[in-house]
Amino acid sequence: MKTREGGRIVDEVAVVARVRAGEPEAYAELVRAHTGIALRAAAALGAGADAEDVVQQAFVKAYCALGRFRDGSAFKPWLLSIVANETRNTVRTAARQRTLAGREAAFAEAEPLIPESADPAVATLETERRTALLSALEQLSEEHRLVVTYRYLLEMDEPETAQALGWPRGTVKSRLSRALKKLGRLLPDFRPREGGDECE
Repeated sequence: MKTREGGRIVDEVAVVARVRAGEPEAYAELVRAHTGIALRAAAALGAGADAEDVVQQAFVKAYCALGRFRDGSAFKPWLLSIVANETRNTVRTAARQRTLAGREAAFAEAEPLIPESADPAVATLETERRTALLSALEQLSEEHRLVVTYRYLLEMDEPETAQALGWPRGTVKSRLSRALKKLGRLLPDFRPREGGDECE
C-alpha cells in the first residue's frame, strides 16, 4: 500500500519491512503520513482536547504491535482501529462527557476543512452544516456513529472501513445503510458525497 505524504508517496510495505529489519527511525515516515487523519479520527470520535495524546499513544502501540501487523494489509485502517480503541479508552477513563462545542472545536483544529480564502458566507454555512452533522451523530448508536465517521468524515472506502472497525464488509454496508437512514430523518438535507456507497 502506498500513501501520499506531503508531495511524496510512502510505500508502507517497504517502510514496515525496514522497521522490522531493525531500522526504527523509518517509522517516522508512517507517523508523518498518517498524523493528520489520525488526529481527525480521534477528534471526530470524541477525544476532544486529548486528541494529540490519543494519537501519540496509538502510534506507540502500533509501533509495538508491528510484529503482529499482517503483511499486505493497509496500514491506515489498522492504525485507525488503534486510534478508535485509544479514544474509547480515554473517553471512558476521563469519566466526563465531552460537549458538542468542544468536539467541534477539536475537530476543526485537527485539520482545517475550509480554506482560509473561502467566502465568509460559504465558510459560515459549512461550519453550520458540520455542527448540525456532529449534533446528529451524537444521537446515533456508537456503531452507527463509527461507521459514518470512518466512511464520510475520514473518507475511507468500504474495505478500509471494514478493516479499521474489524467488521465484515456486509456488516459495514448494513450498519451504514441504517445509520444513513437515521441521519436522513435527523437531517433532511444530509446527503453523503457522490460515490460514497460504491463497492469495490
